[in-house]
Amino acid sequence: QVQLVESGGGLVQAGGSLSLSCSASGTIARINSMGWFRQAPGKQRELVARVTSGGTTVYADSVKGRFTISRDNAKNTVYLQMNSLKPEDTAVYYCNAEYGSSYRPYWGQGTQVTVSS
Repeated sequence: QVQLVESGGGLVQAGGSLSLSCSASGTIARINSMGWFRQAPGKQRELVARVTSGGTTVYADSVKGRFTISRDNAKNTVYLQMNSLKPEDTAVYYCNAEYGSSYRPYWGQGTQVTVSS
């Protein structure tokens, strides 16, 4: 079992920056990759970025060069630094962890990111 608690998010003007963090607790040794997804109103939840336990990262094309995901295994925390934000980045951002041999997904409660034009 894994619990994920997110922090960060908020309201920012276009071109600004925000940082999200997600702390994991529970049976963290069995966490494989961690990442961030987002869901805008009326749209499906989509992958933003992911980082494996070994440090390999994957980004959605829409955020490459603007967002950076990082993971501190000692603190069981994953971060998402978001720069050059655009109005289309507005969404609820969810932390995700893939757990165990079945890669069962766990989710945080979500945090709102709003980018004004």
